[in-house]
Amino acid sequence: MKYTQLGRTGLKVSRLVLGTMNFGPQTDEADSHTIMDAALDAGINFFDTANVYGWGENKGRTESIIGNWFAKGGERRDKVVLATKVYGNMGTDGDVWPNHDKLSALNIRRAVDASLKRLRTDHIDVYQFHHVDRDTPFEEIWQAIDVLVQQGKILYVGSSNFPGYKIAQANEIAARRGGTIGLVSEQCLYNLAERRAEMEVVPAAQEYGLGVIPWSPLHGGLLGGVIKKEATQGRRASGRAADTLKDTKAREQIQAYEDLLDKHGLEPGEVALAWLLTRPGVTGPIVGPRTAEQLASAVRAVELELSEELLAGLDEVFPGPGPSPEAFAW
Repeated sequence: MKYTQLGRTGLKVSRLVLGTMNFGPQTDEADSHTIMDAALDAGINFFDTANVYGWGENKGRTESIIGNWFAKGGERRDKVVLATKVYGNMGTDGDVWPNHDKLSALNIRRAVDASLKRLRTDHIDVYQFHHVDRDTPFEEIWQAIDVLVQQGKILYVGSSNFPGYKIAQANEIAARRGGTIGLVSEQCLYNLAERRAEMEVVPAAQEYGLGVIPWSPLHGGLLGGVIKKEATQGRRASGRAADTLKDTKAREQIQAYEDLLDKHGLEPGEVALAWLLTRPGVTGPIVGPRTAEQLASAVRAVELELSEELLAGLDEVFPGPGPSPEAFAW
């Protein structure tokens, strides 16, 4: 495994991030523990979760699965850089109570304590704002964060799904207040098929020293060889991938992508991950394996070297918006 600094911090993290969203809803606790053990064995030390994972009546279940894994000992907690998120309402449907969601100082305090209890740990390494809260000023947010840092409950703060101007606003206010280093990472939708982050989010993150953590690196499975799997394994696409393939032009684009990689003898999913690792500012993509085999495939991507010819071919199939601000101007 390869490692890098998380943004402008001194924190070293693996170039793959283990996403845990499937733990509970799709992967049972025993298999989830097996995957986390395999991730550590592969050198992955950066684990990402969120308080709402588990979904519906099982919100918090994913954090509990991770906490039970930490409780097994074996230096599991010490070896992991643990990231979780706050924003979503933790009440079950029909039981939504005021101040139990978003980023008010009250909810941040409540949410941290609840996550720590489920995770069975005394601190969170990277505490992430899951979404922008349009109702809460950053002065209030940073005040709440400063208290938690002083208490030793969190170490760093990151954002998720923030536009570029919110990254700038958050860190400018943090700088004016003093005493806090502000956001150190941004978790955003970014992959070969969805490159809008290159217009503002990635440049803002680079300007302010945030590590970029792409989520959905395979774009819902679309970049994982979905057409080939249809033909050879009879596996029909589902979700976002199925919806996208209904569009003729989109299907032709994915076919061109798979044909290009077939020419080079490479696996589509591994190339999609390896491509992100070539992008400026990217710390590492989040991979959400449901099985140990899927994890092994993701790990191989870290060692994959993409030729200039292949990178140029990928740009032809999936042209990005171009450099910023030129992409806005002409």
